[in-house]
Amino acid sequence: MIQTIYSIILIYFILGGIGFYLINRKRDKETARKSYTKYFTYFFIIHILFFGIIIDPLVFRIISVVIVLTGLVEVIKLFAKKEFNHKFFFYTSFLVYLLVSAAFIRFGLLNKELILFSFLILSIFDSFSQITGQLWGKRKILPEVSPNKTLGGLVGGAGVALISAFLLRTLFDGTIIQLYIVSVGVLFFAFWGDIGASFYKRRFEVKDFSNLIPGHGGFLDRFDSLIAGGAWVALFMLIAG
Repeated sequence: MIQTIYSIILIYFILGGIGFYLINRKRDKETARKSYTKYFTYFFIIHILFFGIIIDPLVFRIISVVIVLTGLVEVIKLFAKKEFNHKFFFYTSFLVYLLVSAAFIRFGLLNKELILFSFLILSIFDSFSQITGQLWGKRKILPEVSPNKTLGGLVGGAGVALISAFLLRTLFDGTIIQLYIVSVGVLFFAFWGDIGASFYKRRFEVKDFSNLIPGHGGFLDRFDSLIAGGAWVALFMLIAG
């Protein structure tokens, strides 16, 4: 089963690579180079997380803690960099981040099939939102907060992710209705987690949290949707038992 799932992932990456080629073929060399750097960095990150989940759940739990702590450092450093301005906004954001992160850590304690299912749905949504958005997205959703988010990207990424949820249903131990409740929730929380991180950066008038990950706007910028999406799954399982 894992081999089949991994084959699906590779097919998606090939399709994504074709999409990036179509996007970058008319761009200048420097812009195209940054785009391909982001693509291959994302490829590397996805493989670390994928194999971390299937080899031993403990590995993913350790990675989860590293993600949360590194993101926390970026949030605090940005606040300090801006001379501790916007204190109320920072403390509110800090509290929200801690609550969501606690739920995300809880997510890492679930069974590995559910973790893998949620992670794959989220990753497919994240990657194909970018690709379809850059290929066909014209109407911007929240241009002042996240200029690259488009309605076309959101619909395209969500569509591919929800189709993929059906293809990956063997990983989910529940009804088809529960499967899509979880999947839609993952997409919703992932989207707003990404928007929340972008809003935090805009509030402090910076483009990136850091340059820790090549081609991305910081460590938290890469994992914000994973933290929020994982938190939703943990919450759902708590409610559903």
